[in-house]
Amino acid sequence: MSYEVPHFINGKTLISGSKKLDVYNPAQGEKIGVVGVADQAIVEQAVLAAKTAFGAWSATTAQQRAKILFRYKALLDQHLPDIAKLLTLEHGKTLTEATGSIQRGIDVLEFACGMPSHLKGEFAEEVSQGMDCYSMHQPLGVCVGITPFNFPAMIPLWMFPIAIACGNTFIIKPSEKDPSCVIKLAELAKEAGVPDGVVNVLQGDKDTVQALITHPDVNAVSFVGSSAVAKQVYQTSILHGKRAQAFGGAKNHCVVMPDADLDQAANDLVLSAYGSAGERCMAISVVVAVGDDVADALIKKMQTKIEKFNLDMSPLITAEHWQRVKSYVELGIKEGASLIMNGLETKPSAQANGFYMGCSLFDHVKPTMRVYQEEIFGPVLCIIRVPDLAAAIQCINTHSYANGTAIYTASGYHARHFAEKIQVGMVGINVSVPVPVPQHSFGGWKQSIFADIGMFGPEAIRFYTKLKTVTARWLKRTTS
Repeated sequence: MSYEVPHFINGKTLISGSKKLDVYNPAQGEKIGVVGVADQAIVEQAVLAAKTAFGAWSATTAQQRAKILFRYKALLDQHLPDIAKLLTLEHGKTLTEATGSIQRGIDVLEFACGMPSHLKGEFAEEVSQGMDCYSMHQPLGVCVGITPFNFPAMIPLWMFPIAIACGNTFIIKPSEKDPSCVIKLAELAKEAGVPDGVVNVLQGDKDTVQALITHPDVNAVSFVGSSAVAKQVYQTSILHGKRAQAFGGAKNHCVVMPDADLDQAANDLVLSAYGSAGERCMAISVVVAVGDDVADALIKKMQTKIEKFNLDMSPLITAEHWQRVKSYVELGIKEGASLIMNGLETKPSAQANGFYMGCSLFDHVKPTMRVYQEEIFGPVLCIIRVPDLAAAIQCINTHSYANGTAIYTASGYHARHFAEKIQVGMVGINVSVPVPVPQHSFGGWKQSIFADIGMFGPEAIRFYTKLKTVTARWLKRTTS
């Protein structure tokens, strides 16, 4: 099987671009297609389509846009199994993981369907005699979303439904590693009634990204990827007059207290750390065990669960990324951490050519080690031992990443104290993957985000609209 993944511009697919990139099936380790890279001419075509569509779409009432999005949600619900199979083919997630991630995207779309109530401005009556003051939320124009390989359907659905519900038009630049899902999302949006030019997809690489974030007709940029690239995209976008938000890497810690339910904690940590092969920005990658007894008991419980979980592992996205994660496992050993379980020795025999790696577990990791400081983005979990909660909080608060964190405890006091004192954007209490529901906003702190506004929820509405405040006075007319 071999295919070429197209662009989607102004309601039509387009095969174009002299430069082609290979698309692989990570589970088989085989090339299954190619995707063309959008050059400057194709970028101009997509931006022009979005800019042209903006006038009519922004003039459409919020209620009418919501009706189209309701139809879109129904189509996504109907086609979810097909999208999940496509996602699994190019990314390697299990069907269960793929289906769950798409559903999280649909949940945000459902939030966007309620945009008529979210866009209500504020009104202050009689700020002065005969004078009122009110605010209006108006769309920005052409918006761009640059999305990563690890959630090729979910993260686009976290971006463009809210953007277009607010009246903007959108260009999605998906990862070249798994580019097909977004094409299906765009085609279904057209089928639902989204006008041509409102949702466009440009395939490409870093040159395509550069062309988009510097284009004078692009008004806003949303990015998800590594922190180094996120910082560069954010700074470049801002310098070119864009509104920008760029979400970067993570090193998510989970504190396990002596009073925690260790069976529940062990089960949740294995799922969080090793699900989707650890290729998740919200995966727990560090356990902060409070006390040696907690660490020893937790390791024993996790070992049995890891042995079973290895049989259901997803592959890593590419052979190159497999080698990168392998180098971190070898580095951890060299740095002096205790390798309790070696994922390099585990690979499903039926998938000999796939990019599979088993679960690695390190104990006695120190904060000075690179395996602790750096984002690995693979199935590697580190355990740090600390004497008390205060030391655990200090350990987390001094780390450069601050995307998500969690604590397992039976103490309401400790949970509340942790949530108050921890300097991290998203906090879980007996929840190992604290991704907020769509009515709240997603976003980390420190080097995990380059922006002041988070994704989806109320903050996304603020990001994708500009506020206009009107002060009005109507004088009584006199007749002569």
